[in-house]
Amino acid sequence: MKVYLNGAFVDESKAVVSVFDHGLLYGDGVFEGIRSYHRRIFKLREHIDRLFESAHTIMLRIPLSRAELIGVVKQTLRVNGLTNAYLRLVVTRGEGDLGLDPRKCARPTVFVIADKIQLYPQQLYSRGLELITVATQRNVPEALNPQIKSLNYLNNILAKLEAINAGYEEAIMLSSSGYVTECTGENLFLVKGRQLLTPPPFIGVLRGITRQTVMDLGTRMRLTVREELLTRHDLFNADEVFLTGTAAEIVPVVKIDGRLIGRGSPGIVTKRLQRAFRQVTRTAGVRY
Repeated sequence: MKVYLNGAFVDESKAVVSVFDHGLLYGDGVFEGIRSYHRRIFKLREHIDRLFESAHTIMLRIPLSRAELIGVVKQTLRVNGLTNAYLRLVVTRGEGDLGLDPRKCARPTVFVIADKIQLYPQQLYSRGLELITVATQRNVPEALNPQIKSLNYLNNILAKLEAINAGYEEAIMLSSSGYVTECTGENLFLVKGRQLLTPPPFIGVLRGITRQTVMDLGTRMRLTVREELLTRHDLFNADEVFLTGTAAEIVPVVKIDGRLIGRGSPGIVTKRLQRAFRQVTRTAGVRY
């Protein structure tokens, strides 16, 4: 595999950053996960725009323009000969010293990795996933805004560890006030009748790009799509629940905290959305 690193493509064994890089030392940086399907990069411009927004908020100057970064992403896929891939685009504050001061970092580090990804076993997409609610709460937005896709994911990893230790693949995280936010790496939706509901960003939820795609698809299906504060009670009594994310795509949920969701199998709306999502990824996106 070839990795883009600061202006050059290098073998993965040589794709190294300094131990003084503030992305490593302090999680001081931003990233995007991007998918390509059939030689088309899905929602590339939206991902690039979000990367620049995250960087702007943390006062991190990306040393490439949007157009240059788009070119780098395309070239990374071409160099590695990948048709369907997952890309990780990362910008760190760069090499500094052992202090926090970002002014000590002279130049940001930029790298792009392209590889394949399988977040969950394939059978879970047809059989459904079981979730558990964990004690680790989602960071409050006032402390770390969820719209910043930063390199500090320890909050999510702690929740993931709770799920793994309990024998589950994924966890639901609640806000400090007890409302449903999201899972450790995915947004969350429920279906109730003709309603498609998802938690609002202000409660501590990333405005996921796959999330928005699903909301758009739901509107086309003439569902009532709405952001709404949700509790575990709402999830337990939903007709259907599913997760969305760039890496995960759309994953049905059939049980939460021991309660069956609907009939305990992937629902009709979830299946329709899965099919519609597969269709849009085949026909939309930036060619490379």
